[in-house]
Amino acid sequence: MKVKEKYLNFYYETIGDVPDPVIDPQKTALLIVDMQNQFVRRDSPEAEAFKAAGEWERWLPFHDRLDETVIPNNVKLLEYFRKHGMTVTYAQIACLREDGEDRSPVQKSDGWNGIFLPINNPETQIIDELAPQRNEIVVSKTTDSVTTGTNYLTLLNFMGIETVVVTGIVTDQCVACSVRGLADAGYKVICVEDACAAGSMELHDAELKIMSVIYCDVLSTDETIALIDKNMK
Repeated sequence: MKVKEKYLNFYYETIGDVPDPVIDPQKTALLIVDMQNQFVRRDSPEAEAFKAAGEWERWLPFHDRLDETVIPNNVKLLEYFRKHGMTVTYAQIACLREDGEDRSPVQKSDGWNGIFLPINNPETQIIDELAPQRNEIVVSKTTDSVTTGTNYLTLLNFMGIETVVVTGIVTDQCVACSVRGLADAGYKVICVEDACAAGSMELHDAELKIMSVIYCDVLSTDETIALIDKNMK
């Protein structure tokens, strides 16, 4: 297949076609990253803080993309995986202690990555549209990557997973770190371009361009479903 021009980075400008991904659907997992009330809802404490600080207009394109593109495509993928009995997993930012002392140093810091979300806080939960069902795995993390400081890789290994389809937010932080961690651990990774979002489209496209081919195949929702269909036995 051809690498999409917009995601063709310097290292692979002259590579030409790359092999089509070959996957085993029964050894493929969906990973939905950080689609939590705090980050997605327009009335969350984070959103209200943006409004109070006069920042809301700047964040509207991000929320529009979530509502119009990212959530519907995640729903589409989730329904597809469930219909075919495939593995569904989630990553969520959540500390286990109410005082947050188990958070990583980054999440204890000031600034954008300073996040305090106790596991039982309603804002910590996955949004209703994508809420986990029975036998779907939710892994809590206090880092960007779901593979750091968690048992996620162990769970994938025990379940015989070989390929992980990654969606969620934000593309250039928790999604990207998770993609890299999975790739470094030997998993095939598909990052679904229209099921992810970053603070801006510039950041979103730049991160996917950086990761394309090196760490993952960048496909659309429909391309991902078509690929799985093609490999169904």
